Amino acid sequence: MTTTVHLVKGEDPILRSDALDALLVEVLGDDDRTLALEEHAIPGRGSTEGESAGGAEAREAAVAGIVNAAQSPPFMTAKRVVVVRDVGNLTAGDLDPLLTYLDDPLDTTVLVFVAGSGRTPDALAKKLKAVKAAEHGPAATATADVLEAELDAAGVTLKADAVRAVTERLGQDAGRVGGLVDTLAGAFGTGVRLGADDVAPYLGEAGSVPVYQLTNAIEGGDVAGALEVLHRLLHATGPQQPKPMHPLQITGLLHGQYRRLARLDDPGVRSVDDAMAALGGRVKQYPARKALEQARALGTSGIREAFDAMFQADLDIKGARAIPAEVVVEVLVARLATLSARSRPAGARRSQPAGGGRPRRR
Repeated sequence: MTTTVHLVKGEDPILRSDALDALLVEVLGDDDRTLALEEHAIPGRGSTEGESAGGAEAREAAVAGIVNAAQSPPFMTAKRVVVVRDVGNLTAGDLDPLLTYLDDPLDTTVLVFVAGSGRTPDALAKKLKAVKAAEHGPAATATADVLEAELDAAGVTLKADAVRAVTERLGQDAGRVGGLVDTLAGAFGTGVRLGADDVAPYLGEAGSVPVYQLTNAIEGGDVAGALEVLHRLLHATGPQQPKPMHPLQITGLLHGQYRRLARLDDPGVRSVDDAMAALGGRVKQYPARKALEQARALGTSGIREAFDAMFQADLDIKGARAIPAEVVVEVLVARLATLSARSRPAGARRSQPAGGGRPRRR
């Protein structure tokens, strides 16, 4: 590999770390890892009230160490590999020494930037593109795709009900798949075919789920499914949901959804194109069609009833009544899903939220 600058990306920290490990195996080759590899992490940006001197000085020192390592010739190895973690912690003011180095990088140094929390500064992203930095990331990111690849590698086969149990339980936490499959292979051996009952004891805590599953379940009139997704949003965490959502975030999400439906509750909105225009032209045809169908199913009275329920929930969460906030949003979600169920023709009601099966209680 002749490329001297690399960028490793990926939202899931475990999958991103796996991609980094694979890259390091390739670039190090036969070199002694203890002599060739040097790793640095960019410190955080300090307090939210303002940049602390310590935070800025720590990043300045980290950047100076990185540039010094990158400019140093290898010692007893063919190359020096310098890994820079958490580049999203860098600010524009930290970049000058790195950008200067990248103008004329040492050909015996392999510099590897690893994305982490935060966004890579624009100036660094542009420079990496300009120097044709090789980009790396997980081969698969969806839980189902990662599961398939890990099962193939481990020589373990899951029945359809077991696959469904794993993907529903882990949700968006695809990084947990590798450890789970390793555990299954260790417990049952290779060449086995496992069912849902076999894997259930090894699944662990429920993973995070995308927020659209909540609105999908509500739209489908699936009360149980909507409550199941709600509980995941309120309690589960993962790479794309680093902390549980607050009940007010849930009500804000639902307000946004029903505001869109209110825009479409207009005699002048007769087609999907009209709906796309009414929503500001920022949505694609499929979500615009879904929203239009839901608005027509609910009608003016149904949309008004939904807003009444959300208004009361907002007051209750803020203390109007002595009801726990989580209970308030549970009641709200159940009411909205029931409203959708009443409004939809019987044959159009869904038992599962669109876009994926609903999680089942274990």
